[in-house]
Amino acid sequence: MKIPVGILGATGSVGQKFIQLLSDHPWFEINSVAASERSAGKKYRDAVNWFMTAPIPETVADLTIRTCEPELPCKIVFSGLDASVAGDIETEFAKAGYVVISNSRNHRFDPDVPLLIPEVNSDHLKLIEQQKYGDGCIVTNPNCSTIGMTLALKPLHDAFGIAAVNVVTLQALSGAGYPGVASLDIIDNVLPFISNEEPKMESEPLKILGSLNGDKIDFADFPISAQCNRIPVLDGHLECLSVTLKQKASADQLISAWKNFSGEPQKMDLPLAPKQPIYYFEQNNLPQPKLQRNLDKGMAVSIGRLRECPIFDYKFVILSHNTIRGAAGGAILNAEIMVKKKLIDL
Repeated sequence: MKIPVGILGATGSVGQKFIQLLSDHPWFEINSVAASERSAGKKYRDAVNWFMTAPIPETVADLTIRTCEPELPCKIVFSGLDASVAGDIETEFAKAGYVVISNSRNHRFDPDVPLLIPEVNSDHLKLIEQQKYGDGCIVTNPNCSTIGMTLALKPLHDAFGIAAVNVVTLQALSGAGYPGVASLDIIDNVLPFISNEEPKMESEPLKILGSLNGDKIDFADFPISAQCNRIPVLDGHLECLSVTLKQKASADQLISAWKNFSGEPQKMDLPLAPKQPIYYFEQNNLPQPKLQRNLDKGMAVSIGRLRECPIFDYKFVILSHNTIRGAAGGAILNAEIMVKKKLIDL
C-alpha cells in the first residue's frame, strides 16, 4: 500500500510539478490537495490553471481542494506555498504532527531545520531531533540555483577544500513561477536581476556544506560571490563557476572527483535518485539546457568546460533542471530518504 501524501499550494507552479512527479510514484500517493480559500471547495480540475506538459492525473483531477489547515488525511505534506504565507502554515502543520517537506525559503535558516540535498548532507537530518514539534517536523530543500551549484562543489570541497567561489547564473523562466516574467520584458532580452536570489546563493551552500556539530551546524567558511540573470529559456539553470581550492589539484583530479561522486540516495536506490548525481561532458559546447536538463530523470547535474582560471584556480559550467532537481523533485527525494531511514512514523 502506498503512503498517502498531501500538497500545500497545489494549484501553483511548484504544486503542479509535485503532482506531475508524484502521479506514478512507487511509494507515495496524493490523497489531498490544499490551496487558498479562493480555490477551496472546488474540484482540482476546475480550480487550477494547469500548464504542465502532461494532463492532470485522473487520480488528482477530481479531488476537492481543501484550505491549508492541518486537517488533511495524511502524515506527509509537500509544500509549494508562496513564501508570503508559507512560514506560519508550515509551522502549524508541523505542530499538528505532520512531516512538512518544504520548497519554500521561510524555514531554511532555522537552526534546527535541515537544508537538505540528500547526496550532500543527509547527516543533517539529525537536526529534526531538536525540533519542538512532537511527531511533526520541517525539512527544507534549497533554492533551485543553489542545488546544482552545491552538488558540483561538494566533491571538490571534500577532496581539496574550497577557498572561494564566484558564480554567474543564467536562470530559466520557470524559476519565476507562473505567470512569471512579462513577455515584453524577457523576449529579445536578459534581465540582470532576480529578487533575493544572490543572497540565497551566497549563504545557503555554507549551511549545506557545513559540519554537524552536536545539535548545530558549523557553516563552511569560504566566500561566495553571485550574480544572477534571467534568460529566455523555459527550464534549466546554467551557471558559470570559478573556484579557488585550498589544495592544488589537476583538472583530471577534479573530473575524477565529479565522476566518482555518489551519495546515500544512490546506495539506497531511491526511486527519484539519479543513477549518477553528476555527469561530466568533454565537448566544448556542453552542457546546454535543451540537451541535458532532463538527464537522469531531470535529477542529475551536468558539468563541462573545465579550464584553468587566471584569477581563481579553475572555471567551469554547470546545468541543472530547476523545477525537478531544483524544486519538486529535490523535495520528493528528501521525503524518500526520510522514509528509507525510518525517520517518519507512518
